Amino acid sequence: MFQTRRDLMLALAAVAATPAVADAKPAPHRKGKTAAKGDAFARLCDDIAADLMHALPETATLMGLDQGRFAETKRRLNDRSAAERVRFTTVSGTYLKRLKAIDRSHIKGVRLAVYDTLAYWLQENTAQARFPSWDQMSGQISPYVLSQITGSYQSVPDFMDSDHTIKSRADVEAYVARMHDFAKCLDQETARFRRDVGAGVIPPAYLLEKTIKQVTELRDTPAAKTTLVASLKRRALEIHMRGDPSPGAIAIVEREIVPALDRQIAALKAALPKAGHEPSVYRIPNGEAFYAEALRQNITTTLTPAEIHKMGEDIAQRLVAELDTSLKAQGLTQGSVGERLHALYEDPKYRYPNTDAGKEKLLAALHEQVDRIRAKLPAAFRTLPKSEMVIRRVPSYLEGGAPGAYAWPPGVGGSRPGAYYINLRDTAEVPTWTLPTLTHHEGIPGHYLQGALENESKELPLVQQILGVDYNLPSFNAYLEGWALYAEQVADELGMYETDPMGRIGYLHDALFRAGRLVADTGLHAMGWSREKGSQYFQTLMGDPATSATGEIDRYTVWPGQACSYMVGKVTWLRLREKAKAALGPRFDIRDFHDVCLLAGAMPLETLEQVVDRWIVARKA
Repeated sequence: MFQTRRDLMLALAAVAATPAVADAKPAPHRKGKTAAKGDAFARLCDDIAADLMHALPETATLMGLDQGRFAETKRRLNDRSAAERVRFTTVSGTYLKRLKAIDRSHIKGVRLAVYDTLAYWLQENTAQARFPSWDQMSGQISPYVLSQITGSYQSVPDFMDSDHTIKSRADVEAYVARMHDFAKCLDQETARFRRDVGAGVIPPAYLLEKTIKQVTELRDTPAAKTTLVASLKRRALEIHMRGDPSPGAIAIVEREIVPALDRQIAALKAALPKAGHEPSVYRIPNGEAFYAEALRQNITTTLTPAEIHKMGEDIAQRLVAELDTSLKAQGLTQGSVGERLHALYEDPKYRYPNTDAGKEKLLAALHEQVDRIRAKLPAAFRTLPKSEMVIRRVPSYLEGGAPGAYAWPPGVGGSRPGAYYINLRDTAEVPTWTLPTLTHHEGIPGHYLQGALENESKELPLVQQILGVDYNLPSFNAYLEGWALYAEQVADELGMYETDPMGRIGYLHDALFRAGRLVADTGLHAMGWSREKGSQYFQTLMGDPATSATGEIDRYTVWPGQACSYMVGKVTWLRLREKAKAALGPRFDIRDFHDVCLLAGAMPLETLEQVVDRWIVARKA
């Protein structure tokens, strides 16, 4: 086993094809440094990272890098124009040619995993050119630039409030500059939406109606009460800035942002008569090929929709049997498993009051759960995050279209804390028995832990950390979501449910949910399922409330293939762990397995398998 971080890094270097060679030093990339002279791979990594930071200023802010070398990015939002999308795919092809010109046999250690990850990512970027409506600014692949979960109207106000730091007058001025940019982003997306509608790429009518409602609510909010203005005014006061910036911000909202929202609402309404009701992406031009590509990029394997559908059905069947046993042990014997789970959802004793006070109690309980799991982590992890994780509610104006929970990693080098967001639009959707697993998935040891280790790393080049952010880029979902789902099982293995049988039922419920996602996503897009059939499937399988089940189906409609990444990823993580156990026997240590797989950063599953295989060879040696 590895006794020190130095031992671990030497082992990571040893997973190269020649175990005796240790070459794990990346290109210097922070504080304005440039790549080492003569190191073509380091220079390429540095060039791609710089390109991404300048092209994606919101990502620079999220990572805590909107200063120093990338200080100018803090005054801009991401360019959402069709021209920028064309530039991105074109430059990806140029970078791919540079990468292929570098002799892979000379790349060793952690850098070999980065090389293979970049090769995969750049190749996938060039493949997007076949689909003019391809959008990924939400961090997920979608054919719809505007929907209930895509579009700057719903992401930018939250981003500005949560991620744009304000510590000085210059930060306030940068915030105001971004407000001007917000109006431009809205118009860029409206132009793309109109173009896509003209080409027959239109979201289903029920999603357009939901989107129109959300955009209209933002448009109709008095300027002084918008999140954009209220956040700026509050935080300017917090730093004791002389002068109130809110009158100028109100003017921007009224004169620039509201008219842009009006134009967007008009475009959305004009598309309604042309929209259908079918959820499948197959109904748009070249839709079958779009789904195939989106699915492949989400799962980073070659599994077909039919294979994924069957996998989901088989795993669901096993989990239903285990849930039946667990529910009976708690005296819940009547009805199907789905009906009994539904009864648990409806049981008021498992709900926090749907009030502000009740929601504050729920958040306090989440903090207690985090403290409990933190104490158990050393048994399964050798390297642990140093940065903090905050727990926040999803902003009220986003609750209607946002998922149940999500997480952002901390900034690079611990420059800002990580965050775990939970949607509290209705506490009935998050009964107490579901909360521990939700926290393990989004927080610890799930997304936060993985993202923190990646962003705190001093061994990885910046480009690898950017690709692991999962924000504005459809990163390696099967690795990221697979890890978070696998982390739920790790929490169970660490004994988090030894005295909480209802919490373990929640863990099994969530695993069943992810198995059901395989069935529902492929059912919707490849097998002709309707929205109603998808929603009823989840209500029957798990007893989910109709609003929650339908919200999930609407999410899959907009993000085809993304829902499959969770269970496909978990199955792969478990398979690789068992592979390493069988190969190493008593020399296997789960802490080392986790370090080897996490400290090289997010990657395609096929690359992860190569990393594990090289580690096994090195460990044997």
